[in-house]
Amino acid sequence: MSTPASSLTSPPSAPDRRTLIADTAIGLVAAAGLRGLTHRAVDGAAELPAGSTSYYFRTRTALIGACYQRLAELDLGDLDVGGAPAAAPPDREAAAVLLAGLLHQWLTVGRARQLARFELSLEAARNPELEPELHRAGQGARGRAAVILAGLGADRPEEAAGLLAAWMDGLLFDRLAGALARSRPAPDPAELTATARRMLDAALAGAS
Repeated sequence: MSTPASSLTSPPSAPDRRTLIADTAIGLVAAAGLRGLTHRAVDGAAELPAGSTSYYFRTRTALIGACYQRLAELDLGDLDVGGAPAAAPPDREAAAVLLAGLLHQWLTVGRARQLARFELSLEAARNPELEPELHRAGQGARGRAAVILAGLGADRPEEAAGLLAAWMDGLLFDRLAGALARSRPAPDPAELTATARRMLDAALAGAS
């Protein structure tokens, strides 16, 4: 079950091992917060030989940076079709449906990942070394949103994408960790679609 320690230097296994470590670290943060994120804990949860995580990510800062990049990959993957970027929605209503679908996914099956993202993002506010990593990780989704918003008529798509990302983060945080999060009903696709329409209308009005 466990991989021999000697295999840690094998180049073919490195990408898979890094992904496994990042995914495991994200799961630990979602379950126990940042206090649960240690190299030893990742080794144990991933069933890897002792020292594996520190081999690939020598410091806790490096490990958190890997989590940022993996979270960005996963979020972008939710927008992809067959490994390639999905076609831009043809109109505002289709974009609202797409946005609502993402929100519903991230509030349900992707809930743990989003909780981990909030926990890990806050760490960058305390550790300046992490700010560039968090910034890079956030550019992919914003870039994709800017392309979609440009197709919907935004004259300043990057500005519109920034507004949309901020509102989505606010909604996700409120529903997952806000004061009323535990008392809210299950996410409703129709309600999320209506909310997505309002966010799109506001973003496009503010950057046109």
